[in-house]
Amino acid sequence: MRKMPVISTDRELNDRVERICRRFDNFFLPVFLDDHDAALEYLKYELPEINLINASDKHIDTNGILEAIKRDPWLHYGGIVAVHTSADEQRVHQHLPNSNIVSVIPRGEFVASFYRVVRILIQNRQILFQRDLQSYLLRTISGRLVMDNDPSNIRTYANLVTSYLYNSNYVNRDKKDRVHVAIFELLMNAVEHGNCRISYEEKSAWLDRHGDILSLIRRKSADPEIRQRTVQFSYRITPERSYFTIRDEGDGFDWRRRVKHAASLPVNFGPHGHGLKMVTHYVENLRYNEHGNEVSFEVAHQRDESNVVPGIFDRSEEAVFQDGDVVFFEGEESNYLYYIASGRLDIYSGNKYLTTLRPDDIFLGEMSFLLNNRRSATVISNGRSVLAKISKNAFVNAIKKQPHYGIFLARLLAQRLMRLNLRVSQGND
Repeated sequence: MRKMPVISTDRELNDRVERICRRFDNFFLPVFLDDHDAALEYLKYELPEINLINASDKHIDTNGILEAIKRDPWLHYGGIVAVHTSADEQRVHQHLPNSNIVSVIPRGEFVASFYRVVRILIQNRQILFQRDLQSYLLRTISGRLVMDNDPSNIRTYANLVTSYLYNSNYVNRDKKDRVHVAIFELLMNAVEHGNCRISYEEKSAWLDRHGDILSLIRRKSADPEIRQRTVQFSYRITPERSYFTIRDEGDGFDWRRRVKHAASLPVNFGPHGHGLKMVTHYVENLRYNEHGNEVSFEVAHQRDESNVVPGIFDRSEEAVFQDGDVVFFEGEESNYLYYIASGRLDIYSGNKYLTTLRPDDIFLGEMSFLLNNRRSATVISNGRSVLAKISKNAFVNAIKKQPHYGIFLARLLAQRLMRLNLRVSQGND
């Protein structure tokens, strides 16, 4: 059972949330919050994996909550399900860029859409939970979803996967956006051109008259033969690369001609048709099966890089170490805590190798720093490393401004001890 804050005063909406969660045996247990300050306090101290925000709620400053989440990188790990009314759609979308959005649901479509979102989250819960331990306990994660032809599923799945890659420091912000485009375009192609058999010409004519392809997809899906078709989307994420496969149940297509045609076209032309061209530039090893109804591709990961430094530390002095440089020696006074921006750092005690820290570990030297002890180990840069030096005064002031950072650090230390105990127990097996 995982707690899910629901920031909303809408009784009808809250009742629907509660009912849907019960249908999934309360895998998510809703916690209802009806006040701006109480909601932010809950998010900061509980660090929930999923948050539902009624962005059109007239009694809560939800704009302020979304902006506060944006300003604090350590709150980005919680995925956001945002609900809005039709009248509020444009305003809400202006506040969503660069947020960890899982799904945006119009109020009138909430029941069906939220049910699907919860199902997707539960089916792929390894992407959400214990992310900080993935690189230690789960070297590879994988998942598979069989989707119907509803496009709302497509955006949720693309958001979920790319947010995980970004939060895990596997891709930077620019590459996250590119991978999102690739996944979304290829899933839409599987629905539109694969299962629904919508041709380029038919789509062009429909867009000219109606401006929205979703209504055509829904009309096509009214056909029982098309409605029963599915799209299979699978992923495998390793520390080095991600592998994706998308398969529809359509008739396939002449992918060699389409890929060649897309490569010859300029990027900006007409209302559609440039998706495949963008995809070929955004991912690696794009390939189709012979029939043309299955596509696979890969994404290379960045190595040993942190995507963000919390804003309260961004003025800290930057320290750059080359391969073999000593960051500090065992027994030295602990004057600084280090935020790991990039690189790998090998830890030794008494000339014995203990472990290697990376950006996912966030801090270096926090134990002796906090306990006013001398350094308990020697740290040597393995390749080039970039660290942010944080003085005790700066860290204490940061905790005063953002008290939840103290809770975050306590959890970090607890996780370090748990991993150390795991290594010890494995070594004794």
